[in-house]
Amino acid sequence: MTRPKGGYYKSELGEPHKFDPTFRGPVRHRGCTDVLCCVIFVIIILGYIVLGTVAWMHGDPRKVVYPTDSHGQFCGQQGTPNAKKAILFYFNILQCANPTVLINLQCPTTQLCVSKCPDRFATYIDMQLHYRRNKSYWEYYKQFCKPDFKNPDKAFSQVLRDEDCPSMIVPSRPFLQRCFPDFITRNGTLTVANQTSFKDGHGEIRSVVDLRDAANKVTAMQQGTKSGITSLLDAKEVGIKIFEDYASSWFWILIGLVISMLVSLIFILLLRFTAGVLFWMVIFGVIAAVGYGIWHCYWEYSSLQGKPDSDITISDIGFQTDFRVYLQLRQTWFIFMISLAVIEAIVILVLIFLRNRVRIAIALLKEGSKAIGCIMTTLFYPIITFLLLALCIAYWAVTAVFLASSGDAVYKVMSTLPNCKYTNLTCDPETFSQSNVTTLCPGSQCTFAFYGGESLYHRYIFVLQLCNLLVFLWLVNFTIALGQCTLAGAFASYYWALRKPADIPAYPLGSSFGRALRYHTGSLAFGALILSIVQFIRIILEYLDHKLKGAHNACTRFLLCCLKCCFWCLEHFIRFMNRNAYIMISIYGKNFCASARDAFFLLMRNVMRVAVLDKVTDFLLFLGKLLISGSVGVLAFFFFTRQIPVIQEEVPSLNYYWVPLLTVIFGSYMIAHGFFNVYAMCVDTLFLCFCEDLERNDGSPSKPYYMPPGLHRILDKTGHAGKKCAVS
Repeated sequence: MTRPKGGYYKSELGEPHKFDPTFRGPVRHRGCTDVLCCVIFVIIILGYIVLGTVAWMHGDPRKVVYPTDSHGQFCGQQGTPNAKKAILFYFNILQCANPTVLINLQCPTTQLCVSKCPDRFATYIDMQLHYRRNKSYWEYYKQFCKPDFKNPDKAFSQVLRDEDCPSMIVPSRPFLQRCFPDFITRNGTLTVANQTSFKDGHGEIRSVVDLRDAANKVTAMQQGTKSGITSLLDAKEVGIKIFEDYASSWFWILIGLVISMLVSLIFILLLRFTAGVLFWMVIFGVIAAVGYGIWHCYWEYSSLQGKPDSDITISDIGFQTDFRVYLQLRQTWFIFMISLAVIEAIVILVLIFLRNRVRIAIALLKEGSKAIGCIMTTLFYPIITFLLLALCIAYWAVTAVFLASSGDAVYKVMSTLPNCKYTNLTCDPETFSQSNVTTLCPGSQCTFAFYGGESLYHRYIFVLQLCNLLVFLWLVNFTIALGQCTLAGAFASYYWALRKPADIPAYPLGSSFGRALRYHTGSLAFGALILSIVQFIRIILEYLDHKLKGAHNACTRFLLCCLKCCFWCLEHFIRFMNRNAYIMISIYGKNFCASARDAFFLLMRNVMRVAVLDKVTDFLLFLGKLLISGSVGVLAFFFFTRQIPVIQEEVPSLNYYWVPLLTVIFGSYMIAHGFFNVYAMCVDTLFLCFCEDLERNDGSPSKPYYMPPGLHRILDKTGHAGKKCAVS
């Protein structure tokens, strides 16, 4: 082999590996790598445990679960006077329409825990007029007054001053454990209990639109969104129906997921014996299925021609929970047809122009099938990864909730007088009655505003939430890195066994897991930290983009879009490099930077093979996932739409059949993704080992190749024979 002038290898792409007669795969005698990062990682984990403990000590999830009344008491909490009063009632929700509500995050009206919401219009004045003749008026109205108020004859002005009772009540229904007016839109007109206006208790007639504006302010204050109460109530109804569908179909969803797991397992077992034939069947099966889909969409599109309302556009009808409405539109089938045609064209073009790469990818997948067949335990390793990820997610979520609920009750002065200078100032409910505020501002009250605090801990809650997120990302990426390094070490043990399977060491997966955890925790944590920082920045950019959606500064929007694009590309590049660095770590036991450098140079010395092969392999595996999830999805569609006569009576009654259907399809895809991720890691490991093999050996009796002859023959056709691979 003739090297280019100027020492091109050494200066640009590193030095190729030399033949080593003692090399037999993953190095067994190795030392700890990136010890400093390992120490920092352990300290961070201990600090994360401390953070969770402190959050647990200061936080109170009841603040998230239960609403809080004006006296700082939880509504609906067991063991308290409010145990049977789980709903928060606003004395005068019209006062919540004040724009300062969104600034102070406080609605300037008394808030009381009640057992149920009002179901009728009424005013305090009307109650006083009628209760002597009919006590039921007072019995009903007093449910929404303060518990210690027993005098319905008290002057109306004094009742309003002392906030003893609401001046009016309106028909309401509970939402987010709060009473909101029961809005109904009839023929485009907003109504409450079939009324468009009501008495406000002060002798004026108000429109229900005022109620809607006030309710929207409360909703925005509680949820931090701009969504109106009407749309949120509609969303709640849809959510209840979806929950009902899950409750009635969970058993069949579980059966669908079990079927997808069995199909994935059978598919992988078949790959061991018929990988080439099976993948070609998958490719042509997908082409045939998509082709049939195109024909069916065209047939539906043509058959709807001339039918009433079939030419209405999707934008005209808006979002509909019943998806069958969309299937009556020609535009829907036209969009389906164009989308499937594009997919069909992409698949066919890939086969035409990359047919040789497809053959190479299939050859690698065949070898991967053999490797997995020899180390079947690798198929079940994703379960360990899943359990570790579930633990990380659960700890992060619990810590986030406790941090969000940290803080003491903050009380502020609330006055019905417009010019009270003490309004919105912090107060102490225990000493408020002795202060001069009650004298200067008659009728003012010290009411609960929000949870917060002025201590160092409370001032940095937001920073602690960011730390919680960053460490969560670090732990998740470390868990994934541990799985990749473990699988890579097991598959490398298979490749570097000269006589397969006789020379494969015992317990390759367990040994690889032990090496990765014992020697390379620091290196895995280092790679995971780099990726986590990039992901953290991307999340911040997404948050800023969400906050600036209404901004009209085109320059800022453009800059933000460019940053998001750049960091998206950076994240995917780091993912690719980390994956290959972990393979080199599992084989040679070097630190992260050295392994990443060696992997990068090795790939660059074989850039002609890497350029397309990686994506072609991913493409084939994606087709396999698509076939499994699609076939299970078709079966689920026929089942939930009662088109299987044998088990038609077993189908549960559903509001939306697409709820369990989409759940089964998504779950099936994720299950297939878990199994095929093992395949992807296997192929990547075998490919790097193959390139190493070509550089170390020449196929002679003294330097034999470790790859099977068939794999060498196919792979070597794409570049140059033997070591010429290194200069291609």
